[in-house]
Amino acid sequence: MTEIDRIVQSYESRVIRLYARLRFAILRQVFLEEIGQYLPRRGSILDLGCGFGLFSLYFAAVEPGRRLLGIDRNERRIRTARSSAERLGIPNAEYQVADALRWESDREFDAIYLLDMIHHLPRAEVPAFLAKVRARLRRGGVLVLKDVEDRPAWKRGFTWLLDRLMVGRAPIHYWPARELSALLEGLGFQVVRHRMKDILPYPHILYVARLPGAGGL
Repeated sequence: MTEIDRIVQSYESRVIRLYARLRFAILRQVFLEEIGQYLPRRGSILDLGCGFGLFSLYFAAVEPGRRLLGIDRNERRIRTARSSAERLGIPNAEYQVADALRWESDREFDAIYLLDMIHHLPRAEVPAFLAKVRARLRRGGVLVLKDVEDRPAWKRGFTWLLDRLMVGRAPIHYWPARELSALLEGLGFQVVRHRMKDILPYPHILYVARLPGAGGL
């Protein structure tokens, strides 16, 4: 049984297991490995908007030297993530209830990742939010941001229909890659981005944004 299978089976609710299976079908093993290579094998990592903890549980399970903190505003999701971590015997993943946009903390992290979150935030709030994220990174730290590009148009349209089914009337804004890269660079990050090839019609794009400084990852 793979780590993904173990995580899916750790959820008591059949509905959550189905949701987890769908999310892991979209961000499957090869993508998680592609993302995970930019995370430190040891150190503290923040997962903002962690939901049921699918990906934080995975990244904590494959590298026990990592210390994962997941943040989500939905108390039920956090309870579920905690239960799964306990059931799986993953002590290096912890969870807190908080709104990622409003979360305040003095903690600093070696890495932070945001998976399919930015396009669900109100566009006007993204610059201030990313500035807060930057403030939580140590010197030499890395922000790994996986999101959806605004092109090609037909892939954007496919993704928009699925997103709209999931979030109703909540905001959706797919950032042009150059615009989001420029925003990150304006915050002092050194940014490398690349598309993630998929057999499914999703315009995945990965931004790896590093802060300068000794001890870079």
